[in-house]
Amino acid sequence: MFHRITAGIALIALLFGGASRVVPADSVGGRQKVEETVSRGLEYLAREQRRQGYWEVGSGNYRIAMTALSGIAMAAEGSTSTRGKYARNISRAVDYLLDASQPNGLIGFPDDYHYMYGHGFSMLFLSQIYGEEEDVERRKGIKRVLDNAVKFSAAAQTSRGGWGYVSAKDGQDFDEGSTCITQVQGLRACRNAGIVVPGEIIEKARDYIYKCMEPSGGVKYSYQGGGERPPITAAAVAVLLNAGGAEQTPQLKKMMEYCKQNVWPGSQQDYGHWHYMHYYYAQVMYRQPEEWAKYSTFLEEKLIREQTPQGGWEDGSIGPVYVTALNVTILQLNKGYLPIFQR
Repeated sequence: MFHRITAGIALIALLFGGASRVVPADSVGGRQKVEETVSRGLEYLAREQRRQGYWEVGSGNYRIAMTALSGIAMAAEGSTSTRGKYARNISRAVDYLLDASQPNGLIGFPDDYHYMYGHGFSMLFLSQIYGEEEDVERRKGIKRVLDNAVKFSAAAQTSRGGWGYVSAKDGQDFDEGSTCITQVQGLRACRNAGIVVPGEIIEKARDYIYKCMEPSGGVKYSYQGGGERPPITAAAVAVLLNAGGAEQTPQLKKMMEYCKQNVWPGSQQDYGHWHYMHYYYAQVMYRQPEEWAKYSTFLEEKLIREQTPQGGWEDGSIGPVYVTALNVTILQLNKGYLPIFQR
């Protein structure tokens, strides 16, 4: 069972820009505002969960990915599938994902043209729940699904070491950076939870990310091109640090310098995938206590200001469930309940 820790220092969040200021989160009032924001965000997600246990955006889109991301946000609060305020929500989400596991190991549905995203996020979510699962039979079920999911990811890896929206076989060996990020973090989370993950899978993925790095330090969309992307670069840094053994590599140092210029503090643009970018970059900055206070305040001010009266956040691309799950997860990094995000 994973060791749970708590912290009484500043929490963080994620969102768009603006001009007004709120009470800094290093004050009592600031912490209270952040906690209230978290509570409202979690209640919004709880209302949005369907009776069958899943979340979605639009009319049935991204059910696997949204269920995993929303489950992660609730687990970050400290609830498990058997204990805590959101135990029932988490339990239903776990059951939904276990039921969605296919005989070949895919967590999701083959007709979803982006199924590797849901598969990766599901490995991340279920691996965090696995360590706290008290029901013996459900624990066995989670382990069985994760064992098969790791094998599926290994078989789905492209010849270059990355992943695409679907498996290498289904996608003609196409690879894409953000999907690779999702797989690496999910696999690492599985390994941390005691699931066997062959080291060569992650090594191949690390090499793939390095091959996608431009001379500037930015990571491009795909090995095949697409230009450097600040969001993918921030995500790459986060998962390389998660994977371990990358802290001193010249490639990682170059990526981090790129992020200082193009993610924060050198750039604070609200361009596409801003929330995704800071979801991962927050994980990077959380490892740097000397930078964390300034960075977390920057995000908190945006988040508190931009939360909707309903408790969620609006997103112009995927939808409010998606961005709310990201924001609430980041807000709770300092709680330390999820092993994959711990310092």
